Amino acid sequence: MNWDKFPNMDFDLRLQRGLQRAIEKLLRPLFRVLIRHSMSFRSFEEIAKRAYVDVALREFSLPGKKPSISRAAVLSGLTRKEVQSLLIQRDAEAEEVSDRYNRATRVLTGWLRDADFRDSDGPRPLAIDGEHGFAALVKRYSGDMPVRAVLDELVRVGAVGRRFDGQLDLLTPGYVPSSSTPDKIAILGSDVASLIDTIDHNLEHGHADPRFQRKVMYDAIPVSALPLFRKMSAEHAQALLVKLDQWLSERDLDQTPDDTTTPRACVGMGIYYFEQRLETDPPLIAEGDTP
Repeated sequence: MNWDKFPNMDFDLRLQRGLQRAIEKLLRPLFRVLIRHSMSFRSFEEIAKRAYVDVALREFSLPGKKPSISRAAVLSGLTRKEVQSLLIQRDAEAEEVSDRYNRATRVLTGWLRDADFRDSDGPRPLAIDGEHGFAALVKRYSGDMPVRAVLDELVRVGAVGRRFDGQLDLLTPGYVPSSSTPDKIAILGSDVASLIDTIDHNLEHGHADPRFQRKVMYDAIPVSALPLFRKMSAEHAQALLVKLDQWLSERDLDQTPDDTTTPRACVGMGIYYFEQRLETDPPLIAEGDTP
């Protein structure tokens, strides 16, 4: 075969190999979570199939044509029968957790920055009722959610504490569940998905419309310096997020519910800390095991 007739083949092969290596690296921390929580590979495979079909149908239909089972089968490599069996409704519980996460976050950030609910020392204790009480905070930042439901949720995840006199204290600067593993897992899905979506956008449109995607990393830092860097990076990151939150909240159309015509978008910025100890990898197969 005359390979000169296919000038892009070598590039495509290198791209596929690079994609395979990137996916394997991406999946390792994910599989660590799955194995720790007793999810089998077969269960993961079914979820992957369902997501593949969903993306194929929603985002890769041909111009001027409706999504079809045949098209999804071609793109995913699955049979038409498999695609048909995978066309199920989205998990309502996952959508519920995502909505709860967004609303709870808005309430906590309102408590942190709104002058009506803080003083010179920071977020102040709130009574349930009153002009500047917790109920007023929820109404301002969480729309039509019942006050009791929001309070129960924030107490449940350890973000808010009750005093003996009935007042409420803000215990954490954000909605990071401390006692609810299902909610932490839900955040894994939403936050990692947002990062991958940004990377995908930059791969396709980064030359014309780039989204900010940077990190700072050194691979020979003494372990003794890590506690100080954890503290310093958390303080600087929190300060930046509070500043960005203030800017976004001033433009949030949820504050003007009567405006139903202005186009809306979900936008934000995520910052995360990471560290990996540089140690010699143990043998993949223990002595006496059969490879």
